[in-house]
Order: sequence, then C-alpha cells, then structure tokens
Amino acid sequence: MTTMGFAVSGVSWEEWWTYDGISGPAFWGLINPEWSLCNKGRRQSPVNLEPEKLLFDPNLRFLHIDKHRINGLISNTGHSVIFTVENETRHHINITGGPLSYKYQFHEIHIHYGLHDQFGSEHAINGYSFPAEIQIFGFNSQLYSNFSEALHKAQGIVSISLLLQLGDLSNPELRILTEELENIKYGGAEMPVNRLSVRGLLPDTDYYMTYDGSTTAPACFETVTWIIINKPIYITKQQLHGLRRLMQGDARHPKAPLGNNFRPPQPLHHRAVRTNIDFDLSKYPGKTCPSMHRDMHYKGTNTLLLF
Repeated sequence: MTTMGFAVSGVSWEEWWTYDGISGPAFWGLINPEWSLCNKGRRQSPVNLEPEKLLFDPNLRFLHIDKHRINGLISNTGHSVIFTVENETRHHINITGGPLSYKYQFHEIHIHYGLHDQFGSEHAINGYSFPAEIQIFGFNSQLYSNFSEALHKAQGIVSISLLLQLGDLSNPELRILTEELENIKYGGAEMPVNRLSVRGLLPDTDYYMTYDGSTTAPACFETVTWIIINKPIYITKQQLHGLRRLMQGDARHPKAPLGNNFRPPQPLHHRAVRTNIDFDLSKYPGKTCPSMHRDMHYKGTNTLLLF
C-alpha cells in the first residue's frame, strides 16, 4: 500500500517536527536535502485564500467524482489519519472536470485537525482556520501508473479540500470513517472500512477555488492541483473528540496526541487562485451577498464565500 505518509521514507514524527530541538515544519528542508522544496519551493501548500484576490475563470467546469462505493483501510500512521482504497479494487473512482485536463484515480483521504476548535485545517480563508480539513487525493491515471510515480511528476496529483465546521449533525460518509476511530487509537493501527462513498463526502455545491500547489508533508512535491470546495461539511463535537483521543505512539509508548497535524499556510508568491464563482452580482437579481472585502468568519453560514 502506498500512501503519501509513507513517502517520507520511514522518518519518525519527532524527526519530522523537530530539528536540533527547534520544532516546526519550517525546518523540514533542513532535515533532509531531498525535502528542500519544503523551504525553497515557490508553489507550496497550504495557502491562505483571500476572497478579494480570486480570479473568476469562466472556462472552469463542474467537478465530477464517480458515485459508487469502495472498500479500504483507515489507519493511524503516527502523523495522520488516512483512508486508503483497497489494492484489489476493480472499479476505481475517477475524478474529472473542474480545472483538470486529465482523468485522476482516487487513492486516499487525509484528515487534518486541531486539538482545539480554533484551528486544525491546513487551508485558511481570510486568515480564518476551521477545526478540521479532509483532503481527497487522486493521481493522474492517464499519464502515470500509480500514486507513487505521480507524486513527483507534472500534473501528477489532485487534492480536493473539504473544510469542516462544527455542527449538530455530521456528514453521513464522515460518520463511516469516524466510527472506526476507537479502533485505531495508537500509531500503526488500521481497520477496514466498507462501502464508503467518496462523492458523498462532498457538500451540495458546484462552486470551488483552485490553485497549483504542493503536498503538505515532505517532500513537498509541487505536483498538486488543489480544489477547495466552497461550502463546509459538518463534524460533531463527539467526532472531533474521537480524533483528538488518537495518539502518535503505540499502547506502551503513546507519546503525544496526534492532533495539530497541519502545516501552516505558505506564501502564495503571485500564484493565481481561480474560481468558478462569478462575482458579478448583476447576473443574480434579487440576491444580496455579504461584501467579499469584509472579515467574514463563516460561522452559521453554509458557504465559505458567496452563494
């Protein structure tokens, strides 16, 4: 099984997050020369998305994800919670449309979250972080044979970002994943998950933002087309508590909690962030929308930006 978590060549969590006693992902590029992009790259992820700087692109299409259900494994890797599709899957889930020029094959889901509600997501909007973020990864199956190969190749990877907001009722597909959390409390644990609908994780909207970026873990390959969906999905306090009980180590040496497994926002460096949201309000008579230039905190709303 190849996951992005294992692309770090077995480096431990402590080596990832500390360097000569100085903690933080800012030092990834110093730990290993093969990770130099983490410090020197100019198309790094995640980023802070600023609504007033978005570019409307009328050529962006709606995103399509195959609807059928799949089986796989959910695992506590010691630095992330990852769902990986079953190796023997015959009916792969394809991701097409949106900003993509090729067909991408779903491979895995990463869950990032905080130990407190104020932060946890990797992407931010106007400086506002969400309690958690789900990232759905696929690889370019028209150009490359597998996820590992595509990770370091041009247009190799797509990641669909779902920002999670606290709510009383969670997304039903998210419940399928979080039901297994008590069985993967310690690093290295994994459990089968059956009949998950990746498409069902997405909220009911066709609007998104997109930019060219990187993986958010070493080696920070700049091969990812990011698609951030313009509507949160909901996670309950109980589900967040389940995530926050997960530990990095094993039962004998549990180490620290797994949470706060997010990379801080990286500089945008003049990259364009495009959207299929047309901000020309004259096309929507009768609709009133909050100004994009206000500092919106999105609580109690069902969109991240407009509409």
